[in-house]
Amino acid sequence: MNVFSKITLTACAAISFAASASAETTWIMASGYPEDSFFTQNIRMFIEEVEEASNGELSIDLRSNGELIKLDAIRRAVQAGQIQLGEIRFGVYGNESPMYVLDSLPNVAGDYESSVRLMEAQKPWFDSVFEEDGMKILAYQPWPGQGFYTKFPIESVEQFDGVKMRIYSTSTQRMGELLGFDATILPYAEVPQAFSTGLIDALFTSGQTGNDIQAWDYVSDFTYTGSMHNKNGIIVNQRALGALPEDLQAAIVAAGEAATLRGYEMSRIAGENSVVVLKEHGMTVADASPELLQALEEIGKVMIEEWSAEASEDELAVLEAYRASSE
Repeated sequence: MNVFSKITLTACAAISFAASASAETTWIMASGYPEDSFFTQNIRMFIEEVEEASNGELSIDLRSNGELIKLDAIRRAVQAGQIQLGEIRFGVYGNESPMYVLDSLPNVAGDYESSVRLMEAQKPWFDSVFEEDGMKILAYQPWPGQGFYTKFPIESVEQFDGVKMRIYSTSTQRMGELLGFDATILPYAEVPQAFSTGLIDALFTSGQTGNDIQAWDYVSDFTYTGSMHNKNGIIVNQRALGALPEDLQAAIVAAGEAATLRGYEMSRIAGENSVVVLKEHGMTVADASPELLQALEEIGKVMIEEWSAEASEDELAVLEAYRASSE
């Protein structure tokens, strides 16, 4: 059985029903990515399904690209009820728990099949943590595989020594340091300015992000490694969800499950298309050399040991469940 079929969609039939809410309701949703990003496109489809299921009684006003709330502040805004829905990037919260960055360790989940299995292993932990904070995760969206954006072709890891690189989580910062980079965590929206002011010289991120920030304006080379498929999540305020009729709640949950399944395929396609766009804008795109892949493999082993030393028993159980799923 294909691993993607393991993403449960038992409530999908509920998407098509006509819900009857007691009064028309408008929800606000915030996300951090532009309208042409596959993340936002998938959210638009999710919203369309929810609104159709509600028979016009629930509308969702999406504010994308950090227009309303910056990405790092979206989770808190949903928790506080300032907005009802939001898209978050789990790796932002790596300082709170190792679980948030498990998918950011090199080669832990280096392909989509592994990413799905890791997501399934992490779900119970995330469900519990977010429920305690008054929220529910409706959907997961993986990033395409990662790579290095540099101003030079990568021929050896020695070239990384002292290069100022932007990364996006505590784990990718550690990876950068182990490779010799001067690694700095910066929000997505600050990347263009950081290049312009000389704060950074390089990036480690996906082809999708390279398209979104027009990386060709700042660097010349993209070296693809794969390495990891970090996740975003669509979250909802539990109180707001619970105030809706039960059949509409079920439809929203079903739409979220459909968005997860769709998001994995959209991510795969976006990764392939983004490389084409980079090339069209004059960038040199290459796969990582065996030397670089070997370096990442060794660094990944070091980082999983460090991760395990910091993880709780519950978090270690998630890792073991993930490893067992591949047997």
